[in-house]
Parts: sequence; structure tokens; C-alpha cells
Amino acid sequence: MKNSNQCSQRSAGSRFRNVAKVPFELGTVGHFGLAVRDPKKSARWFDRALGLKKQFDFDGGIAIGNDNVTIALHRGKPSPATIDHMSFHLPDMKTLKKALNHLKKAKVDIEDPGDEIGPEGPGSENKGLWFHDPDGYRWELSVLAD
Repeated sequence: MKNSNQCSQRSAGSRFRNVAKVPFELGTVGHFGLAVRDPKKSARWFDRALGLKKQFDFDGGIAIGNDNVTIALHRGKPSPATIDHMSFHLPDMKTLKKALNHLKKAKVDIEDPGDEIGPEGPGSENKGLWFHDPDGYRWELSVLAD
């Protein structure tokens, strides 16, 4: 006898197989929002740590970013477990090492002190480093394997 979970998983999978090919490809991240305790304080941290500049204010928050991404920081209760982490690619290991040195000088909460740069996951040839912002969100900077 099949359990109901197996049946619902199969029917959900069947629905996805019958969908036509998606006729577009996602581009650069437009923006995403994060709830933070203090948007102004968080904006200063992102500027100092990652070079993301204030783009505009909005009711209850501040948008920060660069040519690749905008992050809307809005006043609220932070929920770091919601996204696990966000990763940004860097062009090469030299740049990743410069980023690590910068983050250390900026006194950013970096994971794995002393062994900060490592594989993105077990067996991965991609390398990355992970750190946390003052609201507890986890961030990654990574370099894709050649």
C-alpha cells in the first residue's frame, strides 16, 4: 500500500513534467528584502563590509546596492533562518582573498576562523567563505571552479 505522501509527491512531480519549457532566463537580481532591526545601522554595515551604497529611502527602510543587486532593508524582526544564506560570486581566488582580508579588517563575523576559505560543499571544487551581518543573516562570497 502506498502512503499518501508518496502519492502526493508523484502527482506534484507529474504536474511539473507537463509544464512547457520556460520561455525566459532570469537575469541579474533586481532586489530582495530583508527585515532588520535598524535599517540605517544595517545600511552603514553593508557599505563598510561589502561596499553597497544607499540607493534610496522608502517608508520604513533603505535600499542599498550596486549594479548587480539591490537589498531593501526594512524595519522588522530579523529572520536569518528563512533564507539560510545568500551567495555572491567573485571573479577569482585573488579577489576572494582580498575580500577575506577586508572583512577581517572590518571586524566582520567570519565563520571558520583560521580556515575561512573552503569548498562550497562536500566534494565541490568551488571555493567560498561565509560570514554574518549584525542581524544574523549568513552571507557567502564564492569563486566558481575553472
